[in-house]
Amino acid sequence: MGRDLRMDKSTFRIVGVLNEWKVNPRFYDLSNSYGSDEQVYLPFSVAIDLKMDHYGGMNCYGKSDNSDQTALNASCTWMQYWVELESPAKTSDYRAYLDNYSDQQRAAGRFERPNNTRLRNVMEWLEYKKVVPSDVRLQLWLAMGFLLVCLLNTVGLLLAKFLRRSGEIGVRRALGASRGAIFAQCLVEAGTIGLAGGIAGLGLAWLGLWVVRQQPVDYAKLAHLDPTMLLLTFVLALVASLLAGLLPSWRAIQVTPALQLKAS
Repeated sequence: MGRDLRMDKSTFRIVGVLNEWKVNPRFYDLSNSYGSDEQVYLPFSVAIDLKMDHYGGMNCYGKSDNSDQTALNASCTWMQYWVELESPAKTSDYRAYLDNYSDQQRAAGRFERPNNTRLRNVMEWLEYKKVVPSDVRLQLWLAMGFLLVCLLNTVGLLLAKFLRRSGEIGVRRALGASRGAIFAQCLVEAGTIGLAGGIAGLGLAWLGLWVVRQQPVDYAKLAHLDPTMLLLTFVLALVASLLAGLLPSWRAIQVTPALQLKAS
């Protein structure tokens, strides 16, 4: 704070320091969606007054008497303007402001095409610019489908496992074990299998994410497991295994002790 910084042949005074702010993708600068964060911020008016160089695209249209493409009255677009609108009413007012501005510029001869103003929020903007590739969503649906197939297979395996122990369950029921106790034991076994599968799946997930990080795409370096995802992995494995074990456990407690003892 208060120190001077020499930049682009000018000296600036540091008046504030921001906390770390990481957002991916960088919605406000999609020319470098997953790049490093900006190091310095300064007022827009200062950059215009000093005629500082800019980095990014420059789209010009129509005719202009001003040779300076970055001038405020030049027929060129090279800046993005983001606003924070706290309520739907403010959003409607700002949309009306954009429409009126477009009409005024068209009446002045600066805009030539019909009114085509758009107002998008961050998620709509990312969708419009196709920042998240479609194959990422496809991978998500494939993963969900694979999870469903695994759950169905787990149901079948647990059902076969518990029904194969019908004789044992019949003996325990004859000795006084309640259906609730047997049902709870079956669910505990299913949950244990789920936790073991979660640990094994976590290792495979780390391996898969490592493979993703080797891909030559700019978002590949973001593929990692954070603590939230790590916890979610075990929660999902446990919940999925318990859900898969409900039907086999219920079928197991329907065993009739007398019939099983007679068959034995």
